[in-house]
Amino acid sequence: MVQRHNSKRVHILAIDGGGIRGLIPAMVLAELERRTGRPVCRLFDLIAGTSTGAILALALAKPGPDGEPHYAAEQIVRFYETEGPRIFRRTQLGRWFAAGWLAEEKYPDAGLEAALGRCFGETPLRQALCDVIVTSYETERRFPFFFKSRHARIRPDYDFPMRLVARAACAAPTYFEPLRLFTDGPREYYSLIDGGVYANNPALCAYAEARVAWPECEDVLLVSLGTGELTQPLLYSQARRWGLAGWARRILQVVQDGVSATVDYQLQQLLPPGADGARRYWRFQVRLKRGNEALDNVRPENLRELKLLAETLIRDRGGELDQLVQALAPHSQ
Repeated sequence: MVQRHNSKRVHILAIDGGGIRGLIPAMVLAELERRTGRPVCRLFDLIAGTSTGAILALALAKPGPDGEPHYAAEQIVRFYETEGPRIFRRTQLGRWFAAGWLAEEKYPDAGLEAALGRCFGETPLRQALCDVIVTSYETERRFPFFFKSRHARIRPDYDFPMRLVARAACAAPTYFEPLRLFTDGPREYYSLIDGGVYANNPALCAYAEARVAWPECEDVLLVSLGTGELTQPLLYSQARRWGLAGWARRILQVVQDGVSATVDYQLQQLLPPGADGARRYWRFQVRLKRGNEALDNVRPENLRELKLLAETLIRDRGGELDQLVQALAPHSQ
C-alpha cells in the first residue's frame, strides 16, 4: 500500500483526455512543481487520467532506478513536443487506404506504441509511486474498465505494464485501433478503447475511488486539469446535413467536451468550500481557439499556441495557484 501523506484529507489530481492538448495540463503541473519544489506524486495521494491524461498520470507516478520519480513534469512537456509528431503521423499509403477515416483508423499504432515504450519501458502498474486510476472501456463485455494501481499491488493478473495501460487508455475511436490486452493465457483478453467515451474528465471517477479506497478520510481536496474547452460552433444549418459520415468525424469531441463540462458542474456541487471557507475543488481549464481543438494537430505552430494558452492560464490564475500551493502544503512537508 502506498503511504498516505495525511490521514484526515485525501489529495486527488484528475487530468482530462484531449490528445496533443495534454501539453496544457503538463505545463500547469510543471508550474505546480516549480512553485512547491516537490514532484506531483508527492503532492497527491491519487492521480486519475483519461487518454492523454493517463499518459501524464502514469509518467508522473513512474519510479526511477533510485525509487524517486523518473520524470519531472517539465520532461513530460518535452515528451509532447518530441513524441507528438511521431504518434500522429501517417504515411501517404495509409492516407490513401483510410479514405478520409472511413475505411480504417486515422493513425497506425506503431508510432503510439513506440513512444509509450520509450516512456515507460516495462515498468508495471503496481510500482506507481502514488495511487493511480486510468479509465478505459471494454468493448466485448461492454463495461467501463478501470486500471487501478491499488488492485495491481495485490492481484498479479491485474498488474499490467504501464505502457499497455496507457495504450488502452489512448485507443480513441477513429484515431487508433482498440487494444487487445491478453490476460490468463492466449485465449483470454480484454478489448479496450479510450475511456473518454464515458469519462473524458475522470475527476468524478477519482472522487468515488478515493471514497472507496479511504473510507476513513474526513475531507477531500480535488484538482482537475482540463485540456481545453471547445468553442467552435457546430451550426444547425451544417449539422442537419452531416449524416453518419459527417458526425463520425465530430461526435467523439462532442461527447468528450460535454462529459468534461458536466463533471465540472457536478463536482462544484459535491465539493463546495468547507465550513472554514477553505476551497476543496479546483478546476483549471482554458478556452480553445479555432484550430487548437483537434486532438492530433501537431504542427509546430499549434504546439506553440497550446503552450501560449497554458502560459496565459498560469499567468491569469497565478493567485489561485498560490492558494493551491498553500492548500497542498501539508503534503509538501
